[in-house]
Amino acid sequence: MRIRLFQLAVLLMLPFMAASAQESKSHNFDVAKNMQVFNEIYSYLDLMYVDTLNADEVVGTAINSMLRSLDPYTVYYPEDKVNDLKTMITGRYVGIGAVIRYNQKLKRVVIDEPYAGNPAAEVGLKKGDIILSIDDSVMTDKDVSYVSSHLRGDAGTTFVLKVKRPSTGKNMEFRITRRSVNMPSIPYYGLRPDSIGYLNLSSFTEDCSKDVRKAFIEMKKQGMKGLVLDLRGNGGGSLSEAVNIVNMFVPKDITLVKTRGKLKRANYDYKTTVEPIDTVMPVVVLVNGESASASEITSGSLQDLDRAVIMGTRTYGKGLVQLPVDISYNGQLKLTTSKYYIPSGRCIQAINYKHARGGYTEHIPDSLTKVFYTAGGREVRDGGGIKPDIEVRPDSLPNIAYYLTVSGLDSTEVLLDYEVDYIASHPTIAKPSEFELSDADYEDFKQRVIKSGFTYDPESEKLLKSLKKVVEFEGYYDDAKAEFENLEKKLKHNIAKDLDYHKDVLKQIISNDIIAAYYYQVGSMENSLRYDKQMKEACRLLNSPDEYKAVLVKGAVKKK
Repeated sequence: MRIRLFQLAVLLMLPFMAASAQESKSHNFDVAKNMQVFNEIYSYLDLMYVDTLNADEVVGTAINSMLRSLDPYTVYYPEDKVNDLKTMITGRYVGIGAVIRYNQKLKRVVIDEPYAGNPAAEVGLKKGDIILSIDDSVMTDKDVSYVSSHLRGDAGTTFVLKVKRPSTGKNMEFRITRRSVNMPSIPYYGLRPDSIGYLNLSSFTEDCSKDVRKAFIEMKKQGMKGLVLDLRGNGGGSLSEAVNIVNMFVPKDITLVKTRGKLKRANYDYKTTVEPIDTVMPVVVLVNGESASASEITSGSLQDLDRAVIMGTRTYGKGLVQLPVDISYNGQLKLTTSKYYIPSGRCIQAINYKHARGGYTEHIPDSLTKVFYTAGGREVRDGGGIKPDIEVRPDSLPNIAYYLTVSGLDSTEVLLDYEVDYIASHPTIAKPSEFELSDADYEDFKQRVIKSGFTYDPESEKLLKSLKKVVEFEGYYDDAKAEFENLEKKLKHNIAKDLDYHKDVLKQIISNDIIAAYYYQVGSMENSLRYDKQMKEACRLLNSPDEYKAVLVKGAVKKK
């Protein structure tokens, strides 16, 4: 009987095995056919096309088009771009350590922010300095990418940088030696007066978990009774670093992440490997729509294990894992190889990348997500990122602030000019926790904006114009004409009025920029926390132990 059942099972499996073999054979044929067609087409182009082909450009375009049909994270880096990938992974590059930007009014590249402890700051470069030349190469007609590539180079090499300082009108020369610049993974951390610790982690670069561990221990020795871990704007990085950070707060031998892809041998389960530092201190993790990948592994794992309260807005939703692969001629491919699953078993990937019809994306609706449960029985869902336990939306940026601050707009230069002049006339300012632009200084800024002829597009006026067109098209305008005319009068563009109405927000923005010129990124971040709505709510929760505990058990159900 057993032999007959086995024979029957084999007979039933044979059609499936044959179909699978046929499918594999068909796939291999399609691959070979298309590779042959591509090679033949390029051969004819190279032989007969009217102009000489640039092989790197033509084939590179084909490669990039192929990868764009897959997902946005699978990217090819030719030899001359490999350093970009290394900088992304390690947070290190060789250069002078400064942010540069293009000044639309001057049509020149300028220094925007030197980094503390790096060559640019050490030689005395200032915000607003106009880059004129690097050694004998003139930079006055170049874009940011070109200037950046010339500021970078081999460690230990020296060059002469010529700039013009707007505040004095003088040309200045600086002899600068390039060296390794390590972008700090923790721009700022510190203990507040109420003994709540704050730690901003900007990226999951190599060894960042060691820095987090060191900062946590230091604040704990100082009397920290609760931690705010800020992952807002953190686009991710190393998966293993995320696991190491979570391991600081949860016990050893817990499986945090499972990666699953096409190659079974490449699948891996990431477990906590050491004893934690602290399993009881209350933790709030701040996240937003730009928190992705390793940030979501960290926040999602802490949520699934009921170890922290997640606060802010829903995260990006990147549940895919990439692996760097060496390519011929010193290139590298950052290749999406698998999806990851956090402790509850969920994958938080928000978008399906479809390959049919040239490639398109499909955002997974909430109605199609599945329910999972945290260790304590709270309901969580897959797809669509990490949904915070407590949603706290930040204050929105007024439209006028966007036009004054977003780099690349002509209108932003009036703000930069004011800040450069302010810095030149103030050798020192108050410490970051106390500095604030005075009302008199803001009035000076306001008058500059008005005299500059600054304009911007108020959203209310644009929406009213759109509505008016629709109403006219549908034939209702004559009946509503008086109402429209009244609205147009009330919504009339008034720069001075807008500057007064949004005074508090604009003062904060200007103050923060100015502080960065004196106290660098650390000071800027410390100052911004004074006005941070989400940070204030996190601290309030951490100072309310009963409420904090209630969040971690709210809605918990007994799993069967």
